[in-house]
Amino acid sequence: MIHIRFALILLLAACAPPPPEPPAAKPAPEAAFYLEWSFEALPGWPATGLEQSLRAFLAGCPRPGALEQACNLAAAVAAPDDAQAARQFFESTFTPYALIAPEGADTGMITGYYEPIIEGSRSATSVHRYPVFGVPDDLIVVDLPDVRNMRLRGRVEGRRLVPYFSRSEIDSKGARFAAPVIAWTSDPVELFFLQIQGSGQVQLPGGQRIRIGYADQNGHPYRSLGRYLIDRGELVLEQASMQGIKTWAAANPSKLQEALNANPSYVFFRAVPPTEGTTEGPIGALGVPLTPQYSLAVDRRFVPLGAPVFLSTTLPLSEEPLERLMAAQDTGGAIRGAVRGDLYWGTGPEAGTLAGSMRQQGRMWLLWPRGEPVPAGS
Repeated sequence: MIHIRFALILLLAACAPPPPEPPAAKPAPEAAFYLEWSFEALPGWPATGLEQSLRAFLAGCPRPGALEQACNLAAAVAAPDDAQAARQFFESTFTPYALIAPEGADTGMITGYYEPIIEGSRSATSVHRYPVFGVPDDLIVVDLPDVRNMRLRGRVEGRRLVPYFSRSEIDSKGARFAAPVIAWTSDPVELFFLQIQGSGQVQLPGGQRIRIGYADQNGHPYRSLGRYLIDRGELVLEQASMQGIKTWAAANPSKLQEALNANPSYVFFRAVPPTEGTTEGPIGALGVPLTPQYSLAVDRRFVPLGAPVFLSTTLPLSEEPLERLMAAQDTGGAIRGAVRGDLYWGTGPEAGTLAGSMRQQGRMWLLWPRGEPVPAGS
């Protein structure tokens, strides 16, 4: 019999560092400030088109709880493509709240992600040697009922529950790793970024594609490969985009595996059945297809999935404003913080170029139904 309580203590000690002491007179690390705002004070709001925002919000409906009535009202909009009708719906249904981090910051990092298309095959070949793994049978997931949004992952070793294998351990096993293989690909760097994006498509030699989505991960914390390369003097900050990292990898094959291992987190996938998928986009954490340039990955501790979020930032590598009403429809291992967003750009190379170069500062406002208390933790 496994002593679960003792095992959980071991996992917590190995995988989750203790939270810092909260500063005096400030909220706990799990909390955030929600500062009531007005639509007129949102940057660029009068000129912002809201028709596509309404369609993206509707894609996440129906929603139970606080957003249920808002979904009903959205579905009753007679002409969702009518700019005035869309504006009337949002302004009459919601109140905007500026998201403020626990330490008081009202700005944060806004990045981008996309759905990559990588070359691969259904079986291993001399070219396609790197497996795209499904969820291994020995991965154990433990939900902690007394800790909000806390989930631990491990495996059984003898009579103990221990942390699951890290990236370096999984990659060292290669095809011997005990997990189902969805497909095989030729490029470990493309596979690495596929895991960071969380979903993608595998282009088969015959022209067919397999759409794959996030299924689970090994429980280890995400570490930035770009930051690792900067800290070791391999790249400067301006080069640490996805494209810059790929260029470095091609020029430094002998250093590649060590660099990849700096991120111990490892993502496992599932094949998305055609009956479940859509040509519009991959399935996000909300369980609906993502809408290019209108779906946002957020930290669900502070932003409930399904809610509208007004984003004020700039376009990648630009000072040109990007002010848009998004739909919170996804999450990500690196998306941590109240003012932290990841904009979904779409599918393929062009979207990848935009996503890979996006690392902007921005502000976020949660639109929450009028009369409803703001999310717990505020």
